[in-house]
Amino acid sequence: MAQQKTAIIIGAGPAGLTTAFELLKTTDVHPVVFEASDDIGGISKTVTYNGNRIDIGGHRFFSKSDTVMDWWNSILPLEKTTNSASESFTLKYQGKTRELTGGADGVDPETTDEVMLVRSRLSRIFYGGKFFNYPITLEATTIKNLGLPRMVKMGFSYIKATIRPIKDEKSLEDFYVNRFGRELYNTFFRDYTEKVWGVPCSEIAPDWGAQRVKGLSVAKTLTHAVKKKFQRKPSTDLAQKGTETSLIEYFLYPKLGPGQMWETVTRKVIEQGGEVHKNKVITKLHAEAGRIVGVDVLDTASGSIELVTGDYFFSTMPVNELISAFEVDGGDTPVPANVREVAKGLPYRDFITVGLLLDKLIIKNTTDKPTKNDIVPDNWIYIQEPDVKVGRLQVFNNWSPYLVGQDDKVWVGMEYFVNEGDELWTKPEDEMAAFGIAELAKIKMIDPADVVDSTVIHIKKTYPAYFGTYSRFDEVREFTDSFENLFLLGRNGQHRYNNQDHSMLTAIAAVENVQAGRLDKKNIWEVNVEQDYHEEKTI
Repeated sequence: MAQQKTAIIIGAGPAGLTTAFELLKTTDVHPVVFEASDDIGGISKTVTYNGNRIDIGGHRFFSKSDTVMDWWNSILPLEKTTNSASESFTLKYQGKTRELTGGADGVDPETTDEVMLVRSRLSRIFYGGKFFNYPITLEATTIKNLGLPRMVKMGFSYIKATIRPIKDEKSLEDFYVNRFGRELYNTFFRDYTEKVWGVPCSEIAPDWGAQRVKGLSVAKTLTHAVKKKFQRKPSTDLAQKGTETSLIEYFLYPKLGPGQMWETVTRKVIEQGGEVHKNKVITKLHAEAGRIVGVDVLDTASGSIELVTGDYFFSTMPVNELISAFEVDGGDTPVPANVREVAKGLPYRDFITVGLLLDKLIIKNTTDKPTKNDIVPDNWIYIQEPDVKVGRLQVFNNWSPYLVGQDDKVWVGMEYFVNEGDELWTKPEDEMAAFGIAELAKIKMIDPADVVDSTVIHIKKTYPAYFGTYSRFDEVREFTDSFENLFLLGRNGQHRYNNQDHSMLTAIAAVENVQAGRLDKKNIWEVNVEQDYHEEKTI
């Protein structure tokens, strides 16, 4: 009788846990997941603080992939819902698999935690003390806030970009100017993007825009606005296949935050015989004859190191750390000098969330969306004000009311894009909280007297960056792909700014390769780069 094969999975984020779940569902391979931290979900985890829950970075559960939408629904069923007109909201999903389970037949979130909520999406830009729709739309409020002369200037700039686009897009700046015009880029894209990445847009590869913005343009934004204006009632199709991802009106969300999805998946993996181990760091990769044969696993609690062998290896750890793990104690396989150079030069952007519990916000809801206690209805607000460092503000009440311990409080997260070791990163937590409070007070969003509680969370390597040696990443890929049983998955595993659905799809593709005995990894690397991929509507 043949011995059961084992898969070693590095990281318990969306990609790693999807890999384990799919292996159990579709193969007889035994998955063993090693997670370096004490958390489940990677950056899709939920952090709990004094009865309140924080979503790191904001995770809308929405995908143009039928496979992913159905996958999520198989883990957590949808809530019983009605729309704003109190009519039955059937939530039909017109995919290839089946309709999502929800609407009148859904579960009641008041009686169970095992549920996906259906949430209304609103993200706006805060600039010059005023709100603008995101993406920017040509409507009366926008014209009033910017002024007609400036709007006209933006219009002509966009026409110029349409007639005479930059032919060879060498940077993210070129990418944005071609799609929105230079005037609109200078106003709403340049400063914010540089706040996120810490370098000028002219130094960032256009790949980031191709993955994150995809088919969005001024024309498509206007078309969506016109369709919405003449739409008689809200759509009940959660697939929203004809809508660019940045323009969707609804998304799914676990009752207790994104980490609930991955904690539930972890439980199911263990129930089905898989293994998930926390506080286990991979320190070395052992290779032999073009295959990975084992890994050294450090137990951070005891300090002991164990050699664990396997047949397949799936890595979601940062690429620079993976390459370094080949060379520990001399290594079994020499890493070419160029690969080592590229891996060491891959940059990351780190992340700080300042959570603030408030009695109230100064800014009020002036939209037509009703909210409890008149809180602004935004899921998150892009802070474009140049004189503060905060990049976005999440309003957790609007992601899920169950994230907030007290229903008469406002629970927000201030997001800062930083580099590990810089001025903000090294601030003591009490000073960082005070800094955040002062910034929101400066732009007149809060009164410091209304702050009830605060916390500060640091997350390393949140955003793989598209500068440094990134343009030579294929040199690393060629080396790692040469090991037939090694698969690089997810955001940090592929050094690609993937959403969680993209990360899941890389995992699903990798498991399909295992099933089929496919040795090349082209299909895995093509996730989120194909021109007609699921995040973009084909015209």
